[in-house]
Amino acid sequence: MPELPQETERGRALVPLGTAEVTGPSMVPTLHHGDRLVVQYGARVKPGDVIVLRHPFQQDLLVVKRAAERREGGWWVLGDNAYAGGDSTDYGTVPQDLVLAKVRARFRPRRADQRSPLAVLRWALSAVRPVLSDRSASRRLRAR
Repeated sequence: MPELPQETERGRALVPLGTAEVTGPSMVPTLHHGDRLVVQYGARVKPGDVIVLRHPFQQDLLVVKRAAERREGGWWVLGDNAYAGGDSTDYGTVPQDLVLAKVRARFRPRRADQRSPLAVLRWALSAVRPVLSDRSASRRLRAR
């Protein structure tokens, strides 16, 4: 579940980009606990996109899921980690007005044990990655 700074959420009309931090394992292997996200408010969502949304039953709780498909009443969302739960299989379709942002990129902070020059170089080459629509993952998730 991401944590969006309050000033980012309040200022979303002025600045369409914001940040979030991932907590929990529901999007492994795409996103890991501690990853930082760059999100775009108001972006058009299509199947396969990773999105930030309000939990349908706890609207003060924000979650990151993959938009699997558009259904009557909103989006069917699934986590990439089938064993973590906490997606539409638990709470059904998510209304469009609860979708806040589309994830554009992730940043993995450097771990404390990554001190050698080679480890720092590996981290630097892989720390920032775009989060793209993965249609193959979306099809795989719909099949489960």
